[in-house]
Amino acid sequence: MALNDELKIYGLCLQRLNHQIGIAKGRVNSLVSEVADEVLLESYETGAIEEIIDILELYDVEAQTFEAVQEKLDDLACTVSVLTGEKLFFDYTGEGHLGLYLTLCERAVVEAARVPQERRAAPVYSPGRIDGNQDR
Repeated sequence: MALNDELKIYGLCLQRLNHQIGIAKGRVNSLVSEVADEVLLESYETGAIEEIIDILELYDVEAQTFEAVQEKLDDLACTVSVLTGEKLFFDYTGEGHLGLYLTLCERAVVEAARVPQERRAAPVYSPGRIDGNQDR
């Protein structure tokens, strides 16, 4: 069974992801200097739980808490990693915005595509923000 490129998983479109992965790999391959192990594919320009749920259409998340949303994001990253054959994960940018990242250092072993728990530290809770940072 071939996957439809227009398949949408929550708020992520496979066709768009595959396009972004190709662009990211092209940029990295054209660089001669030292390359990062991961590339930001998408930034959602927010760290607010409610906005993340809305942007990524995570309406079946059990609770609007950092832990519940992070668990849903880990599951979503695992699913799209399997479908794209790449290791993708959600993390936060330096500005505190949620982003979708591509790991470049090795091809994904799709059965182990989850982000290691030690990679993320639970942020300090602040009402309305998943990362604990205040909007400016």
